[in-house]
Parts: sequence; C-alpha cells; structure tokens
Amino acid sequence: MSFQNPVFIPGPTNMPESLRKAVDMPTLDHRSPLFGQILHPALDGVKKVLKSETAKIFIFPSTGTGGWETALTNTLSVGDKVLAARNGMFSHRWIDMCQRHGLDVQIVETPWGAGLPADKYEEILKADTNHEIKVVLATHNETATGVRSNIAAVRKALDAAGHPAMLFVDGVSSIASMDFRMDEWGVDIAVTGSQKGFMLPAGLAIVGFSPKAMAALETATLPRTFFDVRDMGNGYANNAYPYTPAVGLLNGLNESVKMLLDEGLENVFTRHHRIAEGVRQAVNAWGLELCAVSKDVQSDTVSAIRTPEGFNATDIVTHAADKYGVAFGVGLGEVAGKVFRIGHLGSLTDVMTLSGIATAEMVMVDLGLDIKLGSGVAAAQEYYRNNAV
Repeated sequence: MSFQNPVFIPGPTNMPESLRKAVDMPTLDHRSPLFGQILHPALDGVKKVLKSETAKIFIFPSTGTGGWETALTNTLSVGDKVLAARNGMFSHRWIDMCQRHGLDVQIVETPWGAGLPADKYEEILKADTNHEIKVVLATHNETATGVRSNIAAVRKALDAAGHPAMLFVDGVSSIASMDFRMDEWGVDIAVTGSQKGFMLPAGLAIVGFSPKAMAALETATLPRTFFDVRDMGNGYANNAYPYTPAVGLLNGLNESVKMLLDEGLENVFTRHHRIAEGVRQAVNAWGLELCAVSKDVQSDTVSAIRTPEGFNATDIVTHAADKYGVAFGVGLGEVAGKVFRIGHLGSLTDVMTLSGIATAEMVMVDLGLDIKLGSGVAAAQEYYRNNAV
C-alpha cells in the first residue's frame, strides 16, 4: 500500500492537510477554559450539519458503534420492542446489538441492495395498536451495499400510523456527505462518526438527541456508564468531560465543521453526487451493475459493484493493494466475494476519483475480466466535463 495514493474505501476517508494539522496539537489541560473554546464550537457546528435547531449533541471517544450503544442504552429498557429492517451488514450489526442488550427486535428481512421498506413499517406500526414498539431503527446509508434509504418516507410511515415510537437513524456514512435533515425528518437520535464525512481519523462517536429522546432518559433502565449522556451533558456545562476527552480529534472536528460550512452544505452534497455519478457512469461503461437495485437508492458515498458470476470480487481489492498500492473496499456479509466497493466520500475531487476508476480498470483487466481499458475513465471524464461546478 502507498501513502501517496488516495484511498477509495468507505471510511476512514482521505484527510485534508489542514485537518491533519488540527489533530496534531500540543497537550493542553482538558479541564481548563481553553478546552471549552474547542468543545463548544465543535458541538454547535455538528448541530448545523445535522440541520437541527433543537438537538443536544454528544461526542464520545468511540466510533459509530459506540454511538449506536449510546442511543439504545440512554433511552430503552430490557424487553422494550424495536422495529428494524435488515438490508445490509450495518443494519444487521445494530440489530445484533439490540438483541445483546435484551431488546425485543421485530426484524423485517429485506433484500441486500434494496432500501428500507417504509410501506412495511407503516403496516406494522398501524397493527401495533398498543404502541409496544418504542423505537424504529433506520440505516440511512447501508455502507455494505451502497444503498441510501428514504428517511423522510420512514417518518411519513410513523406519522401515517399515528405511532409515538422514536426514530433512530444510523447516518455514519451519510452525515456530512449527503443531505440529512434531523428536525424536518423527525429524527430522534442521529448517529455518526468522525472518520467518514467529517474527514478525520476514527475515534469519535457523534450523536444528536431530540427533546423527545432526552425525555426518554428518565424512564430508560438499560445500564450505561461510559455512554451516559447525562454525565456528558453535566461535563459540558463546566467546559469539561466526565473523563479524559480526545482533545486533538475534537480540535479536528471543530476545524472540519468550519470547512464543511464554509464550502456550504448544499455544495458538499452536490460535490458528492457529482463524484458518485461519475463512478456510476464508469460502472455502466464496464458493463457491470451496482448492488443497489434501483437508481433512487444509489448512494452518493459508496458504490458496491457486482462482478460476474463465479468471479471472486475480493481478488480485485487484493490485487489493487498488492500491485498498485490502492485501497478499495471488500464485500461484506451476504455480498462478500460478490462485490467490491469504491468509496467516494469525504475529501475527494473529480480528479482524484478518476485515478481510482483508472486503477480499478487496470486491476480488472489484469485479472481477466472483459473490460476495455479507458472505457470507464472516458465515461466519467465526459460526465465530469459536462457537470463541472
């Protein structure tokens, strides 16, 4: 692997030099007022990225998985009923976490490559006349399959059913890269991490709680210590943490949100869509297909590309790393060996993306696939030329 080449995995993503420098900082006293000058602007910036006026933001030294656990343990009790669809590896893992915490999960099995079945959610919620379901889980962007789901449609399903369940959304590979509207969509808890759209190293779980989710703290009885948002909130009031914070990462997050807001969130989303569409044009030119079953669910942060029947897609990832020093993503779970993934989120440009497309072509030709060198690059070039900002 070469440190000179950009990575094309769905995270951790490439880091801008300014953010690397922001993370690399001298030690400071995290109980001093100086820490508050890092902490509070970072919290305020995340709130803007989530497009929320009312959310309480909590940032833990962890990852998105820790964010999932924060959401569950602060709002639920053993035996509480949760509704979730399993349509990929990350929805599967959140379901598994629920079950390990003694929650009763009603699972809607959904094809890997399809989005969340909002219509099925509505049917189930309408049938739940006793309102036993406490939470609906939704993975906004299924990183394993390159599928984006319609969170507004899930909210509409809840509203149509007149159901009081909370809506928890995994936005780990969508937030700060694709449009996310916490207040408008009625999201009660939004979960993300530092290593994807925020363009930082892994190490921060970033969680937004709605007022309704905050009220649920009073009745939840699942054990929580490290992830207790009450302790975290009390610490924030004193410019501190209840334990030692990841100061360098928080300083990086402060700079990251400034960078995103300076670019303009709508411009960030447009850039990601344009870069993703160039990759999709290349996939079409290669004669291959995406795992995503339809255009309306295609992700703007990661493309999972199906290879021909009988071909081990993992060989593409291995060969790219060994021969060209370039990182792509392997298939996970049910699509392991059937797809390879091109991550196109975070700190990325059209020009950088073209290098990844060109490398993928060389690898597939090396491995004997019927791909014409330059075909995908040309298709992406044509798209980028005609859709430049």
